[in-house]
Amino acid sequence: MQPTIKFALIGALSNEFNLMTNDPPVISLREIQVRFGKDPLLDGANLQLIPGSRTCLVGRNGSGKSTIMKIIAGLFEPDNGQLYFEPGLTIGYLQQDVPLPNSGNVASFVANTGHTEAARFEVDDILSRLDIDGDRDISSLSGGESRRTALARSLLGNPDILLLDEPTNHLDLQTIQWLEQTLLNSKTTILVVSHDRAFLKKITTDTLWVHHNQLLHNKNGYTDFDRWSEAILDDEVKAEHKLRQKIRSEEHWLVYGVTARRKRNQGRLKSLEQLRERRRATLKGETSVNIDSDSGPISGRLVIEAKELVKSYKNKNIVSKFSTRILKGDRIGFIGPNGAGKTTLLNLLIGNLSPDSGRLRLGSNLTIALFDQTRQSLNLDETLWQTLVPEGGDSLNVRGKQRHVVAYLRDFLFDEKQAKSPVSSLSGGEKNRLLLAKILAQPSNLLVLDEPTNDLDSDTLDVLQEMLDDYDGTLLLVSHDREFLDRIVTSTIAIESNGIITEYAGGYSDYLYQKKDQKRSIDDTGSKKRKKTQKNSKFKNKTLKKLSYNDQRELEKLPKIISNLQAAKKQIESILADPNLYTQDALKYNDNAEKLKKLNVEIIEAEDRWLCLETALEDLSK
Repeated sequence: MQPTIKFALIGALSNEFNLMTNDPPVISLREIQVRFGKDPLLDGANLQLIPGSRTCLVGRNGSGKSTIMKIIAGLFEPDNGQLYFEPGLTIGYLQQDVPLPNSGNVASFVANTGHTEAARFEVDDILSRLDIDGDRDISSLSGGESRRTALARSLLGNPDILLLDEPTNHLDLQTIQWLEQTLLNSKTTILVVSHDRAFLKKITTDTLWVHHNQLLHNKNGYTDFDRWSEAILDDEVKAEHKLRQKIRSEEHWLVYGVTARRKRNQGRLKSLEQLRERRRATLKGETSVNIDSDSGPISGRLVIEAKELVKSYKNKNIVSKFSTRILKGDRIGFIGPNGAGKTTLLNLLIGNLSPDSGRLRLGSNLTIALFDQTRQSLNLDETLWQTLVPEGGDSLNVRGKQRHVVAYLRDFLFDEKQAKSPVSSLSGGEKNRLLLAKILAQPSNLLVLDEPTNDLDSDTLDVLQEMLDDYDGTLLLVSHDREFLDRIVTSTIAIESNGIITEYAGGYSDYLYQKKDQKRSIDDTGSKKRKKTQKNSKFKNKTLKKLSYNDQRELEKLPKIISNLQAAKKQIESILADPNLYTQDALKYNDNAEKLKKLNVEIIEAEDRWLCLETALEDLSK
């Protein structure tokens, strides 16, 4: 049940207690200590919540964020410390793991908030916003529906304090934006834990960071977190000799490794924009694509070609005449409301589901690694080590490279000592992190991630971004995390109403800009339809032209040219593989490195040209 908390002062309050601000707090925690086993989770943590503030609580998975929430909600007692709650305070709490009754309907559960009885019209309104039927039996809800039901309950009744632990999980973008506006319009004091950085930047006024078992406070919202946290870490690096006595070497690696990753990831945004430019060029020519699923094998440069795919269920259009061409290295994001058909479209594109009509071609030798919404189950009794190497041994093959189990776990921010710990000891976010480690270790050239970011902290998202940046295959990504999409994808496929699906070059911000620009360019007379007809006519006439003699000759020669370029690349790579080359002959090393760079460009250009000519030839044969 959702608690109503009425606490009196526990312990003495002094002027020293007011550590965060001069305003009177409604909740204060001082010198809180929590231990699980020998190691402290919180050691001298201090917190104050000021009326009307919207504070985000950030930190690595397993650092104690949910524990702090439970202390404030009265569900967990710290080992030591002083707590103050303003008398008569009411608290609404959305837990990470939602406890629901075994019987009753949704509306009755939501109406009884624990401190007030909400009117039915209020219940129906908020449930409609979250796409839940109030008359449903609560025992019939899925995990995502249960979470949205609990969110509805926590928002009702105007509690004095609202604790939200991962509130955007299982919400689509439209609902997240509604939640943002609801919280911004509310006068309730809010403490929120979320992996959604765009959400935090939008709503928060203050930041609390769980760092080295303590709580640090910044009187700015999450927008300032990167600058603020990196300044703190830089100061700690300068005082390294003092730090050594306070933290273990593996903690040092976890903290500063993430900082280095974040800076590298920022630098990689430039290369991402280059990939987006290439994707824009691909999209401009996509209407001339003609596909036949019975055609022979095509170059490894092509991953997926789809032409006018159609899929419906019970007379409802899910996918309506959708076409795209996805090439090696593309990173495609999928967005849309819950139930719109994102997972259906994914399954159509990778061949797991047959379309009602339309044509699909998959590239040759595709190896797919899939991370789906249901999450691959983990054996809670196994250790992290056993999860990654179930056959035994101390190493695993990660996409062609042999890695020690502990080193690979460190890549995903696990402490060395956790390697032999049971999976059951992990937090929810840590379990998701382990699942991602397992999926990303699989050999693949097409990675399909369906909602991978749920319950992941910002540090893990930075690590995941770096892993995906280094992934040399193709990525299909379903996510409601707007900032993550902006940092990762080369184009965004938006699934809209009645099966209409449109692809936009760039990330989520690019999608919003292009959509607004698209609206501005359409007048009330239906010029969009005329322009589309003219555009299609232009491409149609173009595809009817005969392939020239020179183009035909070029098409015949390109496979051999590509083969020679790849052989030359392999030869140079073998030269550069010599670990002693740079120290013995730096000039030769640099010369070969430059040749390799040029060869990679030439191979991509030749493959793109071959694919363009091959597609044009197929169009003429239809």
